[in-house]
Amino acid sequence: MAELARIYVRLVGGRARSQLEYRLSLALQIVATALLTLLDFVMILVLFENVPTLDGWTVQEVALLYGLAAISFALTDLVVGHLDLFPQMIRDGTFDQILVRPLPSLLQVVASDFSLRRIGKVAQGIGVLAVALVAVDVDWTPGRALMIPLAIASGTLIYSGVWIALATVAFWIVDAIELVNAFTYGGNFLSGYPITIFGRWLRNLVLFVIPIAFVSYFPALYVLDRPDELGLPDALRYLSPVVALATAVVALRVWEHAVRHYRSAGG
Repeated sequence: MAELARIYVRLVGGRARSQLEYRLSLALQIVATALLTLLDFVMILVLFENVPTLDGWTVQEVALLYGLAAISFALTDLVVGHLDLFPQMIRDGTFDQILVRPLPSLLQVVASDFSLRRIGKVAQGIGVLAVALVAVDVDWTPGRALMIPLAIASGTLIYSGVWIALATVAFWIVDAIELVNAFTYGGNFLSGYPITIFGRWLRNLVLFVIPIAFVSYFPALYVLDRPDELGLPDALRYLSPVVALATAVVALRVWEHAVRHYRSAGG
């Protein structure tokens, strides 16, 4: 595992160094990405101009939800977001070339592209979260302080697992990228709001099928010491790391199964 991590760092390091050759261009791209992504949070602010609370959640509390989800998704996008291009790799037959190399196929795919401009998304998420943490009324304890980085790490792993598992749809349906995006980018949008505002079927989806409720909602309940209006067990607010590991394991198994049954672009 350590050797694979070292190889990954070397691969993406080379791509990062090539982008750093044009530093002004990169800086402008990072700023532009941050500003464009910030529009998502501006939409939340506009919403709160018309309502005082959102199902009992204040704008500061929703900002906490958004910040946790935004950072987690931005880190995921930085590392595996270029899986959006995976259907094109299947279509062009370039994935076949990956299979004959002596490295895990998933490692090669996620290291095939690395865009530093996506750091802008991370930066804006950190900015919103920092403001939210100052604005919310929290009785800080070591456990609540620890939950913030733990939630971000768990959220990143959950998003990554969902993205990897859904990307395997391309092995059977090459033009299914819109379906994948509905759950990845759509899931990021949903994570910025309390799940109590959604209908039952959608709540069940983000709780039991694609567990994005564990990205920000349950960690935020713990940090804010809020009761859960849905009446779900309190234990759920501590389970994000467990859910993250389970999601990652399932995603890797799904990827391995899909690769074993892949018949190549001409198969």
